Amino acid sequence: MSPRFDAIGLVVSDMAASVAFYRRLGFAFPEGAERQPHAEAGLPGGLRLLLDTEETVRSFHPGWRPPTGGGRSSLPLRCDSPAEVDAVYEELVDAGCHGELKPWDAFWGQRYAVLLDPDGNGVDLYAPLAP
Repeated sequence: MSPRFDAIGLVVSDMAASVAFYRRLGFAFPEGAERQPHAEAGLPGGLRLLLDTEETVRSFHPGWRPPTGGGRSSLPLRCDSPAEVDAVYEELVDAGCHGELKPWDAFWGQRYAVLLDPDGNGVDLYAPLAP
């Protein structure tokens, strides 16, 4: 037996804000998840997005501290069309989310935009420019 990819885990400073952000992007967190120290949303293909509060992580790793500086990871989300990239980006920015990079036509053939979640993790929105 070998390890298999099962989930993506994020440490969050404000569970309610993070659950609200990811719900706006279509992640189906259960009711009440915003009040829990650990929350999970199922993803296509059986993967899961896991959110744990900083306090939860410190409960088993007392020396853990949030990283400082720029992020090195992102959650890329494929949209159905370039217009959807624009619409989702605008919807979230209008709702108060941080738009890091406005939608643009990337040289690699995608409409691309970047949002930041409440903890500064990148969320990339993209769609092919040509079908």
